[in-house]
Amino acid sequence: MYNKQYELWCQKATGDDDLVKELKEISGNEELISDAFYKNLEFGTAGLRGVIGAGTNRMNIYTVGQATQGLAAYVNSVTQNGSVAIAYDSRIKSDVFARMAASIFAANGIKVYLYKELMPTPMLSFAVRYLKCDAGVVVTASHNPAKYNGYKAYGPDGSQLGPKEADFVLSIMQSVDIFDGVKQMDFDEALNNGIIEYIGDDVIEEYLKNVEAQRVEKDIDLSNLKVVYTPLNGAGNKPVRAILKKIGVTNVAVVPEQELPDGNFPTAPYPNPEIRQAFECALKLAETENPDILLATDPDSDRVGIAVNTEGEYKLFSGNDVGVLLLNYILTRRNANKTLPKNPLAVKTIVSTELCQKIADKYGCALVNVLTGFKFIGEQITILTEKGEPERYIFGFEESYGYLAGDYARDKDAVVASMLICEMTAYYKSQGKTLCDVLDDIYKEFGYYYTAQKSFTCEGQSGMEKIKSIMEDLRQNPPTLIEGSRVVKINDYGKSVSIDTLTGKSEILTLPQSNVLCFFMENGGSFIVRPSGTEPKIKIYVCAVGNSAQDGEAKKTALVDAGTSILGF
Repeated sequence: MYNKQYELWCQKATGDDDLVKELKEISGNEELISDAFYKNLEFGTAGLRGVIGAGTNRMNIYTVGQATQGLAAYVNSVTQNGSVAIAYDSRIKSDVFARMAASIFAANGIKVYLYKELMPTPMLSFAVRYLKCDAGVVVTASHNPAKYNGYKAYGPDGSQLGPKEADFVLSIMQSVDIFDGVKQMDFDEALNNGIIEYIGDDVIEEYLKNVEAQRVEKDIDLSNLKVVYTPLNGAGNKPVRAILKKIGVTNVAVVPEQELPDGNFPTAPYPNPEIRQAFECALKLAETENPDILLATDPDSDRVGIAVNTEGEYKLFSGNDVGVLLLNYILTRRNANKTLPKNPLAVKTIVSTELCQKIADKYGCALVNVLTGFKFIGEQITILTEKGEPERYIFGFEESYGYLAGDYARDKDAVVASMLICEMTAYYKSQGKTLCDVLDDIYKEFGYYYTAQKSFTCEGQSGMEKIKSIMEDLRQNPPTLIEGSRVVKINDYGKSVSIDTLTGKSEILTLPQSNVLCFFMENGGSFIVRPSGTEPKIKIYVCAVGNSAQDGEAKKTALVDAGTSILGF
């Protein structure tokens, strides 16, 4: 069956010379042909993501075209004379896929607003809302290695598509011939006719204006703050530097070898600010610059990681660390400035640290827990907006380095996060403190909540089957004891049920179904397992509560080891 598909592609996939070359190179290699064609690249609420190359299980102009035809059908099913916005990052073929998508939307009678150069994902979310589009697309694979690309689809609210809409797109994709069923118009012709229009600088300026409006301490002097910044060869370079300049951060040293767009990511093969390797060039530059803080944004600039100068050494902070610091800073300072709204509300994902609950409770702030995926945080902002209470939303974050303040977008935004992190650093510097000092103060007040996340890669068909088997086994044979502490509650979001293991009583979980298992221990710790929605990985998240830094670190390490063993790795 795979060989028939391969032969068809050899005949018809002639629109990209790279694909023609690859198809010839894999001739006779059953393993490579099977992996490229054994399934169609899946389209879900996160859109498409996969390895760039030839085949139905790859990112190429044909799989992108099929997805775009499906999204075009969705737009045309809900509105006449609809419009979409499109953005792309620095990845290999991102600009090619963006132009392809634009020409297909145009052929389907849909007005296209296209950024004329690479832009961060949150700027796409903003453009959809600001230009009142019916949908949006950003071509990116976020922080994945260079061989990947992806296609994120957005609805009119600026959030990624919901399950119902994604299913509609998928149904069209399944009925459309990948070669002959996709409408396409010449890009230049559509541009000349005004069906495709480049997004102007006015939209970019309006976005930056909305970001700047999220400042907390607007009068603080930031001129003496020293920053080292790396965009990791991605889309954050211009907007991050622009917003820092606007608020008065003038001493910014950009890592030269990671400044310009480069989808090969030559100095950061895994351009993910969650890992230390992505900071290596920035840390080297810091030796001569001696900055207060290091910032690293991923290729589509929706995530940001930081390293903090503490006594001449640089400590990398986790996504939970930064989320806790920002929530604490926003609540503390807005409460002091009397700018905190009545009934403030913050949002976090279920895999993010419970320390946020302690901080929120102190200031009377409601804290909503949602499933993993920033679209669920976006949904909470939309709910408040529909109630006429958007000002109640003050902050949302997920432990995977995604943060958003303000309701101008519906996706995580490394630009606004970078701004707030710099402002926060400068404020505490004026108090004689580093962010390390502040985090220690928070731990001393509320407890040493130490967290960790570990991923296990399971690629290919066999990898998918292994992940499925692990989740099934955990449901059939859940652990009763983890690191000497009894499991007292299990939340199975796949079955929408919460079970008290001591009494046997169960409750219905109100969040949407998702393949996530949460195990809560008697000692206050937790162990969470979920397959990634965008990568061939299964992930564990642990949270340990210690009486001291040493105790918390030891318990966290032990929990990670126990979780690894439970999954069989």
